[in-house]
Amino acid sequence: DGLNAIKASSEVQALAESVPDAGGVMFVPPFTGLGAPYWDASARGTLTGLTRGTTMGHIARAALESIAFQSAALLQAMSRDAVAAGGAPVAELRVDGGACVNDLLMQFQADLLGIPVVRPRVTETTALGAAYLAGLATGVYRSLDELSAQWQVERRFHPTLPRERALALMDQWAHAVRQATAA
Repeated sequence: DGLNAIKASSEVQALAESVPDAGGVMFVPPFTGLGAPYWDASARGTLTGLTRGTTMGHIARAALESIAFQSAALLQAMSRDAVAAGGAPVAELRVDGGACVNDLLMQFQADLLGIPVVRPRVTETTALGAAYLAGLATGVYRSLDELSAQWQVERRFHPTLPRERALALMDQWAHAVRQATAA
């Protein structure tokens, strides 16, 4: 970060866990605009809800939570579109990548979505997927079903936050996004 407030990303979870919640702080991080589902290239980053009692723990937690808020907004839009097209709503979210090793983030994601978040045993699946496809092309694997059987759950995060509280937090996020997108 340009502020040098956090030296390494590995510090974020411990800092965020030093407080019970974000203390009313909301961080909307569109430093180069907001993508789906907002589509506002002129949006800029905002940090709202600061008080004299705000600590770096609150800001770190708000930054971490912003990842979950953005993902929840996108997944909710996708789920609405799927249902409108005659499909089923999303029943669980399978995650991968570096951020998914953060337990606090994954739990908060499950809480916001109200569905289980499932982390695989192997979290860096992009390279693994390329290797699987190469194996499929060369005959190491015989079918997509055989590849699918390779995927294993490491941990499943179930929602623990009351749904009303999660919806209230999503409303606060929507308000913060409106502030970030105001001209």
